[in-house]
Amino acid sequence: MGVSVGLTSGAIMAKGTLAQKKKYAGDLMTLKKIGAWAITEPNSGSDAFGAMKSTARRDGEGGYILNGNKTFITNGPHADTIVFICRLDEPGVEPRDRKIVSLILDSGMPGLEQSPAFKKMGIGASPTGELFLSDVKAGPERLMGESEDGYGRSGAKSTFSTERSGVAAMALGLVERSLEMSLDYARTRVQFDQPIGSYQLIQLKLAKMEVARLNLENLVFRFIETRAAGKDMSMAEASAMKLYAAQAAMEVTTEAVQILAAPATCAQRAWSN
Repeated sequence: MGVSVGLTSGAIMAKGTLAQKKKYAGDLMTLKKIGAWAITEPNSGSDAFGAMKSTARRDGEGGYILNGNKTFITNGPHADTIVFICRLDEPGVEPRDRKIVSLILDSGMPGLEQSPAFKKMGIGASPTGELFLSDVKAGPERLMGESEDGYGRSGAKSTFSTERSGVAAMALGLVERSLEMSLDYARTRVQFDQPIGSYQLIQLKLAKMEVARLNLENLVFRFIETRAAGKDMSMAEASAMKLYAAQAAMEVTTEAVQILAAPATCAQRAWSN
């Protein structure tokens, strides 16, 4: 939902023409259609722009011919509307210096293939897949803002910041639920005639979970307050937020697995005896 409503329709509402907003944004924001925001490629991770291979070639009639491969695209398998971000094919210009342009695509366009959803270890409710484009023809009305300068690097970076900030909210939900389940289990699971929550090893794990929860909560509140003040977080702030949130979510959920299995408690008791 965050990618469909926040990123896809957000990009269109920020940089699209009035006609594009009317045609695409309404259905996305009312959940009548699913959106995807496609920038990541197999060989481009953090260097999303520098290593980008997907291209848009002018067709001589005002439109474009699109080619490329996108991967790890949230909603990719089921998206009705796709914001496709690529490099403009500009002969005589070094690849890394070429413009970044965005086009709004519809599922079912000739040459556009959407892969089945990947099998993942977690977050199964968020379908992730690949997009393959082979000579997809896109008219000038599909160019974001109907301008090659409408939604380029700066627009994508702004959307990146929003996406990265949103990871903190998702991580907070994971951490809160993991802590809730772990606390409940630690109170009710009895080993060696006492709840495992009475052991300091388990208490330390729970304490670290609570610290992570508080930190994530503060990050989410900071993001909300910043946006409420009409400001955007810098790319560095948003990236730092995503880094911490992802690491915290992994650490807390891993510790939750340890608590619910409780092998350390038995080992601790055996060692003390």
